[in-house]
Amino acid sequence: MKSKIFPLVLLFVLSLVPLIDLIHPGLPLTHDGQDHVARIANFYTNLQEGNIVPRWAGNLNWGYGHPILMFLYPLPSYMASIIHFSGFSFVDSVKIVFGVSFILSALCMYLWLSEFMTKEAAIGGGLLYTFAPYRFVDLYVRGAIGEHVAFIFPPLILYFLLKLSKKQSFWYVFGGSLSLAGLVLSHNAISLMFLPIILFYAIFLLFQTKSKKRLYRDIFFLLLFGFGISMLFWFPAFIEGKYTLRDIVTKGVYANNFVSFQQLLFSPWSYGGSGEFSPQIGILQWFFTALSVPLIVYLYMKRNKKWIFLTGLLFYFIITIFLMTPASKFIWEKITILQKFQFPWRFLSISVFSSAVLGAAVLSTTLKRFQKVFIALLVVLVLLFNKDYFHPKGYLQKPQGFYTSIYNSTTDTGESASIWSVRFMEKRPKAHIETLSGQATIREKERKVIVHNYEVISSNNTRLRENTLYFPGWKVLVDGLSVPIEFQDPNNRGLMTFYVEKGKHTVSVIFEETKLRLLADIISGISLFALVLLVILRKRIWEA
Repeated sequence: MKSKIFPLVLLFVLSLVPLIDLIHPGLPLTHDGQDHVARIANFYTNLQEGNIVPRWAGNLNWGYGHPILMFLYPLPSYMASIIHFSGFSFVDSVKIVFGVSFILSALCMYLWLSEFMTKEAAIGGGLLYTFAPYRFVDLYVRGAIGEHVAFIFPPLILYFLLKLSKKQSFWYVFGGSLSLAGLVLSHNAISLMFLPIILFYAIFLLFQTKSKKRLYRDIFFLLLFGFGISMLFWFPAFIEGKYTLRDIVTKGVYANNFVSFQQLLFSPWSYGGSGEFSPQIGILQWFFTALSVPLIVYLYMKRNKKWIFLTGLLFYFIITIFLMTPASKFIWEKITILQKFQFPWRFLSISVFSSAVLGAAVLSTTLKRFQKVFIALLVVLVLLFNKDYFHPKGYLQKPQGFYTSIYNSTTDTGESASIWSVRFMEKRPKAHIETLSGQATIREKERKVIVHNYEVISSNNTRLRENTLYFPGWKVLVDGLSVPIEFQDPNNRGLMTFYVEKGKHTVSVIFEETKLRLLADIISGISLFALVLLVILRKRIWEA
């Protein structure tokens, strides 16, 4: 334990144990795994064509395209795309993202906890954070890649906040900003759930430090840069959600997804859907959370101010337990922003985090001569209690072309479809563009994700239908001039129709950034540039 490297190596090796089944050929059978691979394949195609911020999935929805990439957390897709670019298949790239995220979450939790606890306790916290039933639900049941990646960042953000409270360094602002941006870009709902913990910890540190003015400034800029860099995703997703079926499709979903307190204590393992898989928090997690109560009382009596943070964490743990049960239904009805989370059991992410930190605090206060014994025992118990959760139900064997070609699904429940269209298309179009009235000869010249070029020779005034789902940003150019498009025709719901006059024409159907998205892109770009510039000039401007 005296070695700084040994705890990291231990956590790394132990984290590999539940990941062994990822080596098996094929994609683990999960609720969302196949869809995630298809989304990432569309994401990668965008990157190949130079679309740095992919927003349109051209091959989804039976080939009609879909705006899901605008509302889908992009960081896991960027990660998988980089891995795929290095030579791995899309399926293997997704499995690597799952594996790397699992390991990094354990190491980041250790990194933070080891700053103010014993190394043995920090190891225990890392184990409780990763070896929790819900982590394996995300990995092998739901295939929730966004939530899985998001677990990396909460302890990392708190680590940089803690370092800032101890020492002035713009490197900590830099790391904290990127970590906060990483959390938001990993999963928008999970980032909102963790925001109260982040803010509470920042306030707790402010009361502890003597350099309050400096720390106020550092925290402000950490938040500013973090949300600024991630703005290209969360701002358009929040504002333009009104153009989707989100509020219609997801309305009332939360009411059918509460879990009982008994299920949180223990529930049998299952690979079924919501309401069937196990929402248990974990026997060890409950055990250490219970022990944290007398610990908080002890720290309070000793006037150790850590009791404040631990009490806040325990209080939030209790709140999230309540919010997952049917007793909280009246709160979900009143506070409508909660309904955006869809599934109350998503708060298990907070339960896992809180119980891990509380458990580490309990371990940190045990007699030092017994800590190694307790950690050895904890290693045995986390492996024993979770051993049945380390395996998927089976494996899906599909060629890569299955994910890269036309995909007969929207890869969600239809909530991201435009309000002008049907929830799901049901068959592939006969052609990319069709004649509805009049006569015309059409030749497709070029087809990329966001640019479709045609040559049209019409014998008379002709109405055409572009078999691409409309969403703000699409426009049609005839001979370089924008023409009116109709996308609310009940006979062509959500598809773009337009007219061309008699003659030979060049028709371009183009998807562009709206003013809103362009503004978000610019703010993200400026935020990232400013952050990097301040790193370069930190000694002259920041630390002078």
